This record gives sequence, C-alpha cells and structure tokens, in this order.
Amino acid sequence: MRNQIPTVPESQVTDEAVYLSRRQMLTAAAVSTAACLSSGAAQLVEPSPEVNDPAPGWMHSLNNGATHSALSTNETLTPYEYVTGYNNFYEFGTSKDDPASNSGQFQPFPWEIEIAGLAEKTGRFELEDVLKDLAVEERIYRLRCVEAWSMVIPWLGVSLGAVLKRFKPLSSARYVAFETVYRPEQMPGQRSFFAAIDYPYLEGLRMDEAMHPLTLLATGVYGRSLPNQNGAPTRLVVPWKYGFKSIKSIRKITFLKTQPPTTWQQANAREYGFYANVNPAVDHPRWRQSEERRLPGSVFNANRIPTLAFNGYGEQVAGLYAGMDLTKDY
Repeated sequence: MRNQIPTVPESQVTDEAVYLSRRQMLTAAAVSTAACLSSGAAQLVEPSPEVNDPAPGWMHSLNNGATHSALSTNETLTPYEYVTGYNNFYEFGTSKDDPASNSGQFQPFPWEIEIAGLAEKTGRFELEDVLKDLAVEERIYRLRCVEAWSMVIPWLGVSLGAVLKRFKPLSSARYVAFETVYRPEQMPGQRSFFAAIDYPYLEGLRMDEAMHPLTLLATGVYGRSLPNQNGAPTRLVVPWKYGFKSIKSIRKITFLKTQPPTTWQQANAREYGFYANVNPAVDHPRWRQSEERRLPGSVFNANRIPTLAFNGYGEQVAGLYAGMDLTKDY
C-alpha cells in the first residue's frame, strides 16, 4: 500500500482559476534576475498539435495549469524536433537519435518514487501524490551539455525544493541523491553487454543546490508531458550545471549526510566532477569549454557562441560556491 503525502496548506495551493487555465499569466512585476534573463515571452509555448501525448489525465491537468515564470530567458527557442530528437539518454543507446528511436516501449505511467534516508516521511509514493497541488511553471532555460553544444528549452515543472519539503528532510541531510529507474526489458542500453556506463544512473546535489529556486523537477517540455526520450515522467533540470546532472526518469530520492556517488564521476572522475558547474575557464581534458554550439547549426554555420559562467545564471547561484576553488571542485 502506498504512503500518503502530507496535505499542502490551502494557502499554498494554486488558485483554481489559475490551475484550470493555461492562459493565465503572471501579471505581477517581473522578478529581478541576471542581465541575461528577462521576464520571458508573453505567451506560454503551445504543444505541437500533431504530437500524441499519452500521459494520464491528471498529468495533463497539472501541465495545463502552468504559468509562465519570470525566471525564463527570452532567447530563441531550440526547435521541438531538436529538443526531442537530439538527446543523451544512454539507457536507450549512445547515439543522439537512439533515445527517440528506442524508447517507444518504455512505460512511464503509472509511476512511483521511493523516498529514503534522512527525512521524516519515507516510503514509496505515487507520482500523482508527489506533485499534487504544486504550482507548475513554464521555465525557458538554457541547457549546456558538457560536450559543448547547447539548447534553449521551454520546460514545464515544479520547484524541486517544494517537492523535497513535503518529505520533511532532517537537519542532518546535507545532500540529495537521485536514481534513474532500472528496466532493462524496456531500456535496451541497460541490457547491452557493452554498456557505456553502469546502471542504474546515479546523480546528486548538495541540499542548498537542490533547494535553490532555479532547480526544477520537470514534468513536461514544449507544452506537453515529457516524451520518453526526454526523461518521462519526470526529470531534474539544473540550468547552471552541465546537462548530465539533470537526471531523467527518476524513481528514487535519498536524503544523505555525505556526498553521494554519481555515475559519471565514478566512470571518469578526471573528466566529470560532482559539481559540474558550467565553467568556460575550466576545459574538459579533451575539448575547450569557452565556446558552445547553439543548436540548430549546420556544416557551414556551427552557430558558435561564448559560454557563460554558470551558464549565465551566476548572479543567482555563484554565492552557493563562495570560497570554493572551482578549478578543483569542478
């Protein structure tokens, strides 16, 4: 029998009129953000009408209540076909088009998330209950891959901090660990004899990183529920870090006192640190990080742009790392 999540106080529940209409905008003055951010577009990004969205009704209702976030960038969006067709999700294959091609058999619903470790409320919870009554926002974020390509993506999601607070983490919890679902029968990369990494995929954040207002638990992209290749039914989005920190298809969250192991750090700690903050001053051992290829590009126009420290979110997050040497704690 699944556990019950504590009821959210009425004062914290999204107003019904806002919840039921995707057309409701944030009319309050825009929150002051970094110079590279703006109050965002005046309209929510609409889903492509020809795209099938097989998510259950409760997920549709949740995402349909999204409001536009003042934390959004106003940069040009990466086209839908790139966002959903050019992915790193090794559970479905190592080529960029493998996730879209090989994830059709994956079943993201129904879904449970296990909560473990240093929290008052632990156990297994249905995703619908985990997300119930939380305010969904559309946040247009830059995504910077460690491979030096980037996109601008309109995510739908809820504040990760709001989710974590529901489980009442103890004061001794300094880190949060995340684990991707392990289903080799549905994820061909997990059953490959020549798997590129160990499974299940593991990631982690410091508690202050996880609770930061920018950190998003995504429930959708481009106005619809997450496709399988993008991490259905829910994934992290940590916009100031390289993309591999934004773990997909989360099935377990653990509160810990000590720093958890992460997949890429275990695979090659020299190339992939725990923090993975976007840093143009620290090159990857095999390529420069001072520039990135903003997709889409072409053979004749790689669309290279300078990489920004913390992916342009430094004004919001640099204080998290005061006093740290980010050439060592990379």
